[in-house]
Amino acid sequence: MFELENERAELLEKIEELISRKRYAELRDFLLPMEAADIASLCANLDEKVPLVFRLLPKELAAEVFVELESDEQELLILSFSNTELKEVLEELYLDDTVDIVEEMPANVVKRILRHSDPETRRGINEILKYPEDSTGSIMTTEFVDLKAAMTVEGALKRIRRTGLDKETINVCYVIDDNRHLLGVLSLRTLLLAEEDDIIGDIMDRNFISVQTLDDQESTAQALSKYDFLALPVVDTENRLVGIVTVDDAMDVIEEETTEDIEKMAAMLPSDKPYLKTSVFETWKARTPWLMVLMLSATFTGIILTHFEGALMSCAILTSFVPMLSGTGGNSGTQASTAIIRALSLGEVRFSDTLQVLWKELRVSLCCGVCLAAANFVKMMLVDRWLLHNPDVTPMVALVVCCTLVGTVLCAKLVGCSLPILAEKLGFDPAVMASPFISTIVDALSLLIYFRFATLLLGI
Repeated sequence: MFELENERAELLEKIEELISRKRYAELRDFLLPMEAADIASLCANLDEKVPLVFRLLPKELAAEVFVELESDEQELLILSFSNTELKEVLEELYLDDTVDIVEEMPANVVKRILRHSDPETRRGINEILKYPEDSTGSIMTTEFVDLKAAMTVEGALKRIRRTGLDKETINVCYVIDDNRHLLGVLSLRTLLLAEEDDIIGDIMDRNFISVQTLDDQESTAQALSKYDFLALPVVDTENRLVGIVTVDDAMDVIEEETTEDIEKMAAMLPSDKPYLKTSVFETWKARTPWLMVLMLSATFTGIILTHFEGALMSCAILTSFVPMLSGTGGNSGTQASTAIIRALSLGEVRFSDTLQVLWKELRVSLCCGVCLAAANFVKMMLVDRWLLHNPDVTPMVALVVCCTLVGTVLCAKLVGCSLPILAEKLGFDPAVMASPFISTIVDALSLLIYFRFATLLLGI
């Protein structure tokens, strides 16, 4: 990967120079030592020169680069390919990568891809596309090595040599019976260290972890991460092996889910395009709906302020502390919600843990609230009253503000930790209950607490 932006700029300048001087052989030699992901990253800045660069690469490297390109660059290349070139690229791609491309392309491009795919590839594409979008079946590949329990090690190695070239991975093999039921798994290491006449059924691992086609893809990705596997077998409801999910597919899922959660936590509709390639209209459309909801929900804050307008007029100094209280409440709620959303996504917290979570956050909020209140009391007395010579900041006013701080932090953290758990229980994405939404709720609660303490202690 490029460590510095100036290194990337130098590489692009070199490529542009070689293209302008038509030094294609030199350009090919220049690109060959690079990783496919780095070449694809450079192609993002080459625009109409991408097809030329792509045609200079060897077939295998070209296919790897093609997979790493953004969908619009892939579409540009497909449209520029001859039928022969398209067929050669498709033959080099793994099935799951081909499916990903088909899902991203417009209908006319998809028709062309399917027209130039062999019948077996078309069947595989249609098989994977029938699964729900977020299911494990939609990200699996059907290109894996399967063995029979009655095989010898020698026979198994011969089969791997004969069929392994076109498989996604040969590091782990899967043992099945005549009806394709999954019986066990076998690592290549175990095969290489075994005797040639050993029987596969005797050396395979019968204690294996598998996932089902309709399982959520995020939970499958988490399983791969949890157990440090390179691949997981995917079975149907009758335990028949239908595919595998590899660690690279799991990383893509985790990246997509993390991006989606971040966007939801920022009150934005999820987008599947890079930031700079998302149009202004699409960005506006993604951000406006939640901003509208949050703006209208803030009406409650205005109603509360209007209701206590008389109290504010009789003690105007209270108004100056409203932003601080609202901000502290929002920040406290965000801290709690972020921690809980992360714990939910990693499976560390479940709905059954709600009381335990609330008890912990209650103690944390009291510690935080008391600490903030003490610091704020000192600040109000020394800075606001003594240094700034503000006589309206009396000890009683400071006490009202500090008591409100404790109550606000307490409510904010309890709301922040409970809403994501409740959202998941009801089937919603916990990330929706994040910073903007919680801040709106806490703003209203902090004002109610503020004016309640002001009424009790100041008599207004």
